[in-house]
Amino acid sequence: MSLAHRLGQKRGPNQPAPESPAASAPVVEAAVPAISSVSREVAGIVARMHSRIIDRLDLAAVAQMPPAELRQRLRAIVDQLVVADKIALSEGEREAVATSVIDEILGLGPLEPILKDPGVSDILVNGADTIFIEKRGKLQKVEARFRNDQHLIHTIQRIVARVGRRIDESSPMVDARLTDGSRVNAVIPPLALDGPALSIRRFSAKPLQAQDLLKNGAATPAMLDYLSTAVAQRCTVLITGGTGAGKTTLLNVLSSFIPPDERIITVEDSAELRLVQPHVVRLETRPPNLEGKGEVSIRDLVRNALRMRPDRIVVGEVRGGEVLDMLQAMNTGHEGSLSTIHANSTRDALGRLTTMLGMAGTQLAEDTMKTMIARAIHIIVHVARFKDGQRRITGISEITGQMGATVNLHDVFVFERRGVSEKGTVLGSHKYLARSTMVGVAHSEESA
Repeated sequence: MSLAHRLGQKRGPNQPAPESPAASAPVVEAAVPAISSVSREVAGIVARMHSRIIDRLDLAAVAQMPPAELRQRLRAIVDQLVVADKIALSEGEREAVATSVIDEILGLGPLEPILKDPGVSDILVNGADTIFIEKRGKLQKVEARFRNDQHLIHTIQRIVARVGRRIDESSPMVDARLTDGSRVNAVIPPLALDGPALSIRRFSAKPLQAQDLLKNGAATPAMLDYLSTAVAQRCTVLITGGTGAGKTTLLNVLSSFIPPDERIITVEDSAELRLVQPHVVRLETRPPNLEGKGEVSIRDLVRNALRMRPDRIVVGEVRGGEVLDMLQAMNTGHEGSLSTIHANSTRDALGRLTTMLGMAGTQLAEDTMKTMIARAIHIIVHVARFKDGQRRITGISEITGQMGATVNLHDVFVFERRGVSEKGTVLGSHKYLARSTMVGVAHSEESA
């Protein structure tokens, strides 16, 4: 069935039209607590008291203790130590010491106040003394800090231990996730020359919906109507973009257009997708153990997913040989699948796919590889993050066929940039190209 035929079909009963953008409301941001000179003094007291407080706690009982009871117990211990050491602390400072100890025992130490701010999308720790955050697409330095590199390493080890992974000198890099689904990457010496480095990519408690993309200017109603129809009619969609461009966010939005009566298998390095359908099976890779055995790769999971009777396969990101298995699956009855790939444009994605097929270990002629791509993928969507911090869909292209070693790509929507305002905001508009052969949207549209 041709792409135009697919997109021209009537929307099914399970597929609602994208919602109209709501009226923009004022954004209220929670402030990231800065560590003042007083709180640095408190941090020093916590460092001196920490081991003595731990000695007085029954750690097995702590794990079963309600937070309110634990806080009361820690407050009592802090009061005892403050009196014993004759330390002059105000009521607020005693509470700050108790809170800091709780963060050390149950949380991520000095990162806990930052994690409580819903406006922070990235936390970047460059050694014990330097922490940056990203809010609304802009990086800024905060005053929070770890006591030393060992303190930071212990925090990283607590994070990765929760998901059954490890980090040490023999394995100094790790990918993991927090309990809220945030993605974590850590690198420690000897690979990190200036001290341990920790990166946390956070996701909002409530996943973005189609109407959020409209409200933020990331897409237009016509674009979302096009994409929702494509997903509902089982077109295979590939999302491209750079790091932090919003590929996973868009993948979540597009997956919401899959009808609820289909069985979906997700395959990811680190589980980030949050699908809303009732029939979803989530698979996640596993690193090798201490003996170097037991690794389960994306490619292994894609192959196994084919044996699980999927209606759709959603691969969080393809970056290697698994692209061969994915394309073969899409060419043999698993159309309508979704995935992401790192690329600079929709056209660059074709070259990246060809390169990855060459990495798969099979000797395929270039024409054969291009044929596999042209037959398996119907639509490529490119997303980008601009200098003003805004993320936008900058291109939607259809694969319309192949001529020799050339895959024909037809642009349907593009973002035309007009310049930058005095406030640094990127100006431009999304444009629907009237020459498109798509049947589902029959009008041209231009919106700022």
